[in-house]
Amino acid sequence: MSQMETEGFEMGSLPEALGVSEAFLDFQEKLSAVAKIDRPVLIIGERGTGKELAAARLHYLSQRWQGPLVALNCAALSESVLESELFGHEVGAFTGAVKRRAGRFEAADGGTLFLDEIGLVSMTVQEKILRAVEYGVFQRVGGSSSVKVNARIVGATNADLLEMSRDGKFKSDLLDRLSFDVLYLPPLRARQEDIAFLAMHFAAGMTRELELEAVPEFSEGAIESLNAHDWPGNIRELKNVVERSVYRSGGGRIERIEFDPFVNPYESGDASRDAGEGSSGKLDLSVPLSKQVKALEIRLLKKALMETGFKQQAAANKLGLSYNQFRSLYRKYKDEL
Repeated sequence: MSQMETEGFEMGSLPEALGVSEAFLDFQEKLSAVAKIDRPVLIIGERGTGKELAAARLHYLSQRWQGPLVALNCAALSESVLESELFGHEVGAFTGAVKRRAGRFEAADGGTLFLDEIGLVSMTVQEKILRAVEYGVFQRVGGSSSVKVNARIVGATNADLLEMSRDGKFKSDLLDRLSFDVLYLPPLRARQEDIAFLAMHFAAGMTRELELEAVPEFSEGAIESLNAHDWPGNIRELKNVVERSVYRSGGGRIERIEFDPFVNPYESGDASRDAGEGSSGKLDLSVPLSKQVKALEIRLLKKALMETGFKQQAAANKLGLSYNQFRSLYRKYKDEL
């Protein structure tokens, strides 16, 4: 694994961060402030919120910006491999260790070490990280001499480390050392004003990649669909959805947003059968009522959205629902629409 690679910028330059919402600007202000304080920081956020990008910005806004920025995804490695990756190893430390190898702590000396998914690190490795953070020294795997380093630690996770420490799954001493300050990345659903803004940004990037003449226009219904989605995958999901929409549009106006690329066109879509009607049109009492009601609600939601160009207020009116009632149903079945 190499030094950190992040989207949208080259190493050594300030990473791009885009947004106009209050939640986004507030986070950037807090990040800029703590970047200047040479202490460990925890970044907590859902998947796809940009924890890697935030860590990179923190590094380049710090006094260590000319030093190395080194990253390690702790979730991708077993305990033994993770320990070797972090602290290096001596010759003969294990089968295949034919020469001394420096670890990520040494590589980050004078700079920043970004530990992604730190909540998945074993208690044994946590103990060694604690010593390295607290005293700036550690031993390579298979070694007995101490190695000195001066690296700033930035940890990232979507786990509740405080609860994990209470349950004995994360060392309280390490949590204390890592949490000089804790930054919470806002999820995309808390950045409503940024959705259309980011969508246009990603659409422009895809337009350049496909060498289209102009950035496709989003219909009002398409924008409403983007704004109404809950975005469990956050910015990463938005980027994929928008780029896929631009690619499928062929440069034309984007009327409809396809959120789920796994929709199988060859799978039976007979809503009446899903709702419990047999080929004769008679009700099938062998299908539970709750399943029939669910299928009917999904069918009517789809039809109303299609007929109104995915304008949710218009769809609510067509179904005789208030907007809040419609939104409640939409959220309930959004993954099936």
